[in-house]
Amino acid sequence: MECSTLRKENNKILLIEIITGKGWFSLDEKEFALNDIVEMKKQHPCGVNRWKIIRIGMDIRIKCEGCGHSVMLPRKEFMKKMKKVVERHEAS
Repeated sequence: MECSTLRKENNKILLIEIITGKGWFSLDEKEFALNDIVEMKKQHPCGVNRWKIIRIGMDIRIKCEGCGHSVMLPRKEFMKKMKKVVERHEAS
């Protein structure tokens, strides 16, 4: 059985996935916000692996920092393919 929980704190989306089965569970927490720069598991064909988050909702839209191409991914797929947040956007 798989359960996901979404929570918004300080304009950041927090996804907590709890996977249970046979008496154990693991907690995987990834935090990101609008305009953050993220690194994905696979790089873009242009050779760059830096993506800017330009839309957050049920789907996440990211824009390649190298060529400007944008891609929209379902949240679950984005969470699976995101490696880490490289730069956090400073809110002014």
